[in-house]
Amino acid sequence: MKKSLTPLGETEMEVLNHVWDLGEATVKQVRKRILKERDVAYTTIMTVMKNLADKGFLKYRKDGVTYVYSSAQKPESVRSNIITNLMKKAFKGSPKELVQALVNSDDLNSEDLAEIKNLIDQMEDNQ
Repeated sequence: MKKSLTPLGETEMEVLNHVWDLGEATVKQVRKRILKERDVAYTTIMTVMKNLADKGFLKYRKDGVTYVYSSAQKPESVRSNIITNLMKKAFKGSPKELVQALVNSDDLNSEDLAEIKNLIDQMEDNQ
């Protein structure tokens, strides 16, 4: 069995992003948002949200018979851990190689590059 580069699968990350956007959400609300992009079964989203709760990424409360999910961890913390794992596994722990791959990516436009430069300048100013 191949180990994933991240602790979350693609659908799990998609669901987590929707819950972060909404603040708290039901399975029905998350499915409705995903249906705008692709067809997905209610039971699939229900299972993914339960798994995310079991993994400690989501928490839930009962509202009558409905489960209402919210984030159990700050999005910044989850993203930071994912990037750290990715850097360790795919870039031999080198932040420089990770940033180099990002900067050399075709997905990066001049606006993104300018924003990254500004972030680095701000970090240097704060040191």
